[in-house]
Amino acid sequence: MSNPESETFVLPCFPGIANAIATASAVVTENVNAGCRTGWAAAATGISPCGEEVEATPAADTGTPAVARSLFAPLATSLRTRLVTRLIPVGLRVGTYAILLCGALILGFIAVKGAGAITGSFRTTDTFPWFTNTFLTGKPETLHTFTQQGQCFEMSDSDYRRHLQVNAALPPPADDQTHAYAAGGIFPCIVGTLLLTLGAMALALLFGIGSAIYLAEYAKDGRATRLVRLAILNLAGVPSIVFGLFGFGLFVTFFGWNVSLLAGWCTLAIMALPVVITASEEALRAVPQGEREGALALGATHWQAIWKNVLPRALPGLLTSSILTIARIAGETAPVMFTAAYVIRDKLPWEDLARPGDFFFQGVMALPYHIYVISSKIPQDIYSEKAQYGTALVFLLLVMTIASAAIHMRNKLRKQYL
Repeated sequence: MSNPESETFVLPCFPGIANAIATASAVVTENVNAGCRTGWAAAATGISPCGEEVEATPAADTGTPAVARSLFAPLATSLRTRLVTRLIPVGLRVGTYAILLCGALILGFIAVKGAGAITGSFRTTDTFPWFTNTFLTGKPETLHTFTQQGQCFEMSDSDYRRHLQVNAALPPPADDQTHAYAAGGIFPCIVGTLLLTLGAMALALLFGIGSAIYLAEYAKDGRATRLVRLAILNLAGVPSIVFGLFGFGLFVTFFGWNVSLLAGWCTLAIMALPVVITASEEALRAVPQGEREGALALGATHWQAIWKNVLPRALPGLLTSSILTIARIAGETAPVMFTAAYVIRDKLPWEDLARPGDFFFQGVMALPYHIYVISSKIPQDIYSEKAQYGTALVFLLLVMTIASAAIHMRNKLRKQYL
């Protein structure tokens, strides 16, 4: 019996097979010798088993044989995939931190520039709590800067008039200059902003959640429903000044409500409806279908299943829509300017009313509109700048307070129902 190891197997002289064997031998030689040029030379000119020279397949421009490229291509693809997989999270992290840093820098700049308007307005009083802050509790006034008997004074308009009466025997003030809205406080603006935000948010949530319940629970998926959803999405992209002009034409002029809280509430609520409807509908659809089917199987009506099972579990998402509504409503200037706000108003909405119903038809001052007025409609100087940044800081703190309350309520309901 012949020994298989001693036998030599000779291939026929087929040039194509010989060429492939020669190329593969070159790759193996390269891997074994770690950079030896001999393998690539053998791949360039192959030797057939029959002793014939066979011209190898031409290499690419890089000089690497085709078989080598096919062998190393998966490795290169794997390395590239790993690199991209590691770089994407790093890029997203850097972008997120950059955005947060920009926001922090903006807030810090406003805080540094506006803190003086608040901290420098504390005054002592004779009654509890024995101090007050004129910037947070006063009304906007004109600032008088003047010199008298060699001393420089800065007084609000009310203090200036009182000073003239008390010191009537003294020489009149010299170099008297006035600075509009640079003295006093912003209490009417704070009250007006709170009333506008809370009232508009209540209307937007009432009608927005109602519309979301209809679209998510009752409406059939037809052409009309799709057109309604498309119209809602289009409304979300309408500029706020268009809503302001709409509110002015409909509520202020046509309905005869004049510049009032009610006109501002309705205008701001309509402007916030697309956000509320979209977020609320998604929250309702996120509730498992089993919650509805279980209630219906126990004999509940469709509305009872929605009211008892679906809405409580969707409340965290519904409150998320309220948070978005706060951010959308509180910072608007154009709708408020056309429908609800005055440049200056000494009286609060509940003061000197002929009947209680007149409260809804009173105009108010608002922080966004006040910032717009003192930033662009009066001469700019160091006194007006102090009032601008102080008002902006109070406005940001007010919005953050309302949003934080909504977030706290959402987290509490999420623990209760989820």
